[in-house]
Amino acid sequence: LPPARPWPGLSQSPDWSHPFLSQSPCWSHPFLSQQETVECLKKFNARRKLKVSLGGGGQGGVVAVSRPRPGGLVSPRPVLPHTGPILWFGAVTPPCPPPARKQEIIKITEQLIEAVNNGDFEAYAKICDPGLTSFEPEALGNLVEGMDFHRFYFENLLSKNNKPIHTTILNPHVHVIGEDAACIAYIRLTQYLDAQGRPRTSQSEETRVWHRRDGKWQNVHFHGSGAPVAPLQ
Repeated sequence: LPPARPWPGLSQSPDWSHPFLSQSPCWSHPFLSQQETVECLKKFNARRKLKVSLGGGGQGGVVAVSRPRPGGLVSPRPVLPHTGPILWFGAVTPPCPPPARKQEIIKITEQLIEAVNNGDFEAYAKICDPGLTSFEPEALGNLVEGMDFHRFYFENLLSKNNKPIHTTILNPHVHVIGEDAACIAYIRLTQYLDAQGRPRTSQSEETRVWHRRDGKWQNVHFHGSGAPVAPLQ
């Protein structure tokens, strides 16, 4: 048989040392038909493009390469590179504050109310911040700042009361805000004797904001609603 006519796309002296040419079964024989030569060239071209694409394509990023199409073409799809840390946005439940902290806030609130019931302004002032702000029924809806407003009731009424007063804190809810701040909301029931000696009960809804300074809790804000605290009625 006459030798096959060389394909125009090949040089007269191909580089037979190339791994694809030396190891490929297509080139195990130096003479191939025209169709076999075309198929081998397509495969070689596809592998060469695949290698270039995997090298980054000069873009400095990551390139995803699809499988070669029947026509020998490769369609690279650029993928945005990820340069930052991987973040997890799953639901994270913050740790609950220790029960001891909540009990500490409830206890200091009880001590403050006990100072009010006993008419002890000195003990009350030690627990409260000098710039205490408050909304309470006695202030008729106005914001009061400082201790002078409260001192008036201690000196003219609470300290002179000789009748028993009993206070109960119902449903206290404590919100711990960091290491040095907390808020407590509760219902305050106060039992007392009126001017005729008859037992009465008053109710108020109160919220107190506490701030710890130098290791001591101080009441920095107070909000009360409902009836005035007995025995102010």
